[in-house]
Amino acid sequence: MIVIINPNSTVSMTDEMVRTGRNIYPDVEMQGWTSHDGPPAIQGPEDGKTCIPPMLKLVEKASGLGAKSIIIGCFDDTGLNEARAIANCQVIGVGQAAYYFAASIGAKFSVVTTLEVSVPVLQDNIQAYGLSQKLGRVRASGVQVLELEQDRYAATAKVLDEARKAVSEDGVQSIVLGCAGMTSVVQAAGPAFPVRLIDGVTAAINFSVF
Repeated sequence: MIVIINPNSTVSMTDEMVRTGRNIYPDVEMQGWTSHDGPPAIQGPEDGKTCIPPMLKLVEKASGLGAKSIIIGCFDDTGLNEARAIANCQVIGVGQAAYYFAASIGAKFSVVTTLEVSVPVLQDNIQAYGLSQKLGRVRASGVQVLELEQDRYAATAKVLDEARKAVSEDGVQSIVLGCAGMTSVVQAAGPAFPVRLIDGVTAAINFSVF
């Protein structure tokens, strides 16, 4: 069993992550758990700190129920180290999974995230994972996390506009979509997009299955 834990309280985002996983691996048992005591969205370090305690309770529960793998469904990899310390199974962060996949397929990648407040968090994570030399740039699209749920068409257009700037300006071979709520952006972009777009939820699920 793979348990995807959404550290924020937006159930529709949890459902979207699970739907993404089941579309790829329909025969794999997959559950999505929402942290109802978390903030509605995680945008920056303050939201990250707030969400960790209730999220860890869900990690402990999933581990106790015998989960094969736990995915932390926040691109900031919020509480990832703490979760690994208490779980009896592998715990995968969607950010870390996306970065390592991007690093494996090209010399450089850029990240397109939501707001400027998230940029330092992601830069610090990439440095901690030893991948700074692979990074082109972390870019903010100006899209709030909940816009990806409430006004998906307009939000996706903004994300893709920033991704196109990254292609033309950063000299990268792939672009990591820096929010767990961006799972639908790859499909919206279509196969004609000039570089590989990497969704962290998909990358984490692939790491969980294999």
